[in-house]
Amino acid sequence: MHDIKQIRDDPEAFDAALERRDREFEGTAGRLIALDDARRAVITRLQVMQERRNAASKEIGQAKREGDEARANSLMAEVADLKDTMPVEEAALRKAEKALHDALAEVPNLPLPDVPNGPDETANRLEREVGDRRSFDFEPKQHFELGETLGCMDFELAAKLSGARFVVLKGPLARLERALVSFMLDIHTAEHGYEETAPPLLVRRAAMFGTAQLPKFEEDQFAAVRALSPEERQALMTEAKYSGLLGAELVASLWQSEHFWLIPTAEVPLTNLVREDIIAEDTLPRRYTAGTPCFRAEAGAAGKDTRGMIRQHQFSKVELVSVTTPEESLAEHERMTACAEEVLKRLGLPYRVMTLSTGDMGFAARKTYDIEVWLPGQGAYREISSCSVCGDFQARRMDARYRPKEGGSPRFVHTLNGSGVAVGRALIAVMENYQRADGSIDVPAALRPYMGGLERIG
Repeated sequence: MHDIKQIRDDPEAFDAALERRDREFEGTAGRLIALDDARRAVITRLQVMQERRNAASKEIGQAKREGDEARANSLMAEVADLKDTMPVEEAALRKAEKALHDALAEVPNLPLPDVPNGPDETANRLEREVGDRRSFDFEPKQHFELGETLGCMDFELAAKLSGARFVVLKGPLARLERALVSFMLDIHTAEHGYEETAPPLLVRRAAMFGTAQLPKFEEDQFAAVRALSPEERQALMTEAKYSGLLGAELVASLWQSEHFWLIPTAEVPLTNLVREDIIAEDTLPRRYTAGTPCFRAEAGAAGKDTRGMIRQHQFSKVELVSVTTPEESLAEHERMTACAEEVLKRLGLPYRVMTLSTGDMGFAARKTYDIEVWLPGQGAYREISSCSVCGDFQARRMDARYRPKEGGSPRFVHTLNGSGVAVGRALIAVMENYQRADGSIDVPAALRPYMGGLERIG
């Protein structure tokens, strides 16, 4: 969320930065300022009314003391009229504030100056390549071919249970996924200073708004509504009846009262741990990590990655979240990316790091590094981690601030998030990079302690 005061201070700079993302945002500052002008006009009218009401109330007493009943009655009528008019203006103010808030909520973050301009992934900038790609003396298979041959990866059975874009992992592959989660969490907690956290998987709308999944990307999320008991339903119906709610309004009331969201990433609950709080600067940076299931209704472009585990509605991920000061956020971004890279280095997986272009970057990000792992079965690099610095964009939506140690007013924190890393894609990468000609899979040395010493799956 942006600060309308900063937009008013330099609308040209705001528009120039925003238009680097997409020309469709041309003139956004002017539209936002117009909404703010409308809000300010209502505030001014209310202030004038309030001042006049207070002045008239004093004049009533003076008129009565002077025995001027006609003037007193006239003033009392004026005050009564103001009391009738002011609620109308207060309602207009609420409407104007909501219009401005809703408009600001739809505007993405501004990219940092060093982010490459471009419409999509074709403009991403290569930062580095790490590790050597393995040479195979046979045609490497894709992960789903390996998994199905081993009898440990079943998409048809998952479809019977849940539909497309789900999988059932069995036996050693199920254990390998669990091993990857434990391996990553051990590195990030014991060596990188992140605090392991077990957050809720269901969150309220305010939490999703805080990290900017809502409102713009509502259709990409999974929602859950608890079934109401007959008594609860009747109580809500009665309340709705006396509140004058009918039809669609009643349905909306029921929906809002018992509405939860399945987390698309642990970024949501971890970042919101500091929402609506003022924390001491000497407790920063705060670093959190969690290994959780994640749920996304959006599963990529139609017809793309329909086979295998690349794009699933449910997947596991180890998330990294940092909360820090504005002065330290860029250094923390580099540190977080290095923490995610370390996982791939220890697994012996070749990868590359890309800086995303303005057109490929996420809504809440100011700058994003994508780490792409090499998949020999596909003959391509695929994203396995995105590490983003968001500045105070999410903090403003969450009202998350810190109190500077030198004193002064509280300031908004800066937030960062990244995958450390996506577990399903790490599983895919291990399978494809460590496969043998007979279809068996070597277990990387770093994972063998988590696999009971197992050296090969086959």
